Amino acid sequence: MKLLVTGGAGFIGSMFVRRRMAARPDEKLIVLDALTYAGNLASLAQVKGFEFVHGDICDQPLVERTLAEHQIDAIVHFAAESHVDRSILGPMAFARTNLMGTATLLECARRGGVKRFLHISTDEVYGDLGPNDAPFSEQTPIAPRSPYSASKAGSDHLVRAYFETYGFPTLITRCSNNYGPYQFPEKFIPHMILNALSDTPLPIYGDGQNIRDWIHVEDHCAAVERVLEAGRPGEVYNIGGRAERPNLEIARAILEALGKPESLLKFVTDRLGHDRRYAIDDRKIERELGWSCARRLDEGLAATVKWYQTNDEWCRQVRSGEYRKWVTLNYDNRDGT
Repeated sequence: MKLLVTGGAGFIGSMFVRRRMAARPDEKLIVLDALTYAGNLASLAQVKGFEFVHGDICDQPLVERTLAEHQIDAIVHFAAESHVDRSILGPMAFARTNLMGTATLLECARRGGVKRFLHISTDEVYGDLGPNDAPFSEQTPIAPRSPYSASKAGSDHLVRAYFETYGFPTLITRCSNNYGPYQFPEKFIPHMILNALSDTPLPIYGDGQNIRDWIHVEDHCAAVERVLEAGRPGEVYNIGGRAERPNLEIARAILEALGKPESLLKFVTDRLGHDRRYAIDDRKIERELGWSCARRLDEGLAATVKWYQTNDEWCRQVRSGEYRKWVTLNYDNRDGT
């Protein structure tokens, strides 16, 4: 298979690339990434054998050229603007990348004869759950509540429309909250870990009782591979960790793992439109494709805390912005690969 991975220098995409190249070193894999603030080639520094294309998924000529030159068979589409807080402050970037970027990829892939298009989405497109509501299933109506989730819901609809209208072989996965190594520090778990390590207050929105279903990024990527290999075109597959926890409980577990006092917790004004609870019903992917989450949350969280403790140089460069110098020196004044 000749595989194009968009957003492959990001948190989840880079884990997919590391896993895929370790298991299939002879496979032709192309990473297409714009290397925005959340893209970091240091996350792929130890990976051999893939090819890298620096570019924007909204750049139609670049996408067309990449698909044609590499004769791409399948696309795994991770590339997205993905942080809710940033979407509240600047929604237009989310509409551009998540909607127009996905539309560009779909049309270029359809015209280019790509045989499989896997779109990576999020459980946030389903909206909010009450404390006693059943978990989100693939039949749950789409009801996004932030500019981020709305832009992802829109891209999901585009992907489905290409299957229904053109018979283009698309698939969609919707996953719960990810955590693990190489995650950008703006996200909840690495933010809590790094603040705790530096004895800086841990900001907790509202009362800290917003509930998320947590899954280790490697488990997520294992599920993505199963869908890529065996999923039925036109279908949606939910991916979950079956590990619902309030944010406050996660923050306390991180403090305990690091031997830090709970006095570091700082409750702050809640986020606008903050979803109260997410939960995933992932029985479909288990039933049809034989996948289930392998890691317990306590084990995965402990390993993640240890990773951030022992990779302080990666963390320092990301937090200082130093990692961006490499992009400026090597790609900002170039076109193509």
